Amino acid sequence: MSPKNADPHLRTTLVEVAARLLAEEGPAALTSRRLATEVGSSTMAVYSRFPTMADLRRAVREEAFAHLDSRFDVVPPSGDPVADLVAAGAVFFTSGVTSPHLYRAMFLDRPPDDDDLGAGTYQRIVDLIGRCVDAGRFPAAQHSLIPVWAAQMWSMRHGMVTMTVAEFLPAEQARFVLDDMTLRLLIGYGDDPGRARDSIDHGNRIAHPQ
Repeated sequence: MSPKNADPHLRTTLVEVAARLLAEEGPAALTSRRLATEVGSSTMAVYSRFPTMADLRRAVREEAFAHLDSRFDVVPPSGDPVADLVAAGAVFFTSGVTSPHLYRAMFLDRPPDDDDLGAGTYQRIVDLIGRCVDAGRFPAAQHSLIPVWAAQMWSMRHGMVTMTVAEFLPAEQARFVLDDMTLRLLIGYGDDPGRARDSIDHGNRIAHPQ
């Protein structure tokens, strides 16, 4: 039996184990021998699926971004673009704190050369802010600032995920801080304070329905 066909789930298992090793021990731990030991297989089985560790690291990142995209895709859009922006941020935070190994592979470890997988995540935020601008929620907006605001929204959540995963901040406290920072940013972008508060509450319900 061909090693590639022996276990149809081995590739997925190798990607998951590689993400954990990268997170816990760094790139030096990522060797074919270590992976084979971790999954109870042979080095030949590892090489048959990933000829180089660079191939495996890329697969880890691809799997991680696919997982994040699937989390975004199951959140239905609403008639409130600001709530949708908040919901996307809540999904980003929850995905990061519940899948820390994958999050590290995406946003903490240095990506391989010519890897722009994170561009899609950033573009989602740009598009969501653009919807808010087009809807008149940010009346003082200049379209040239939309990418800047997207970077602000992303970096704010990235910081809270990192602090939570590192156990510097409990998840519930981090969510409270995020909501407060989001409110202040939305008001700074020109949104009405009352509408902004309502949209934050609505967005959190969209992301985490009871």
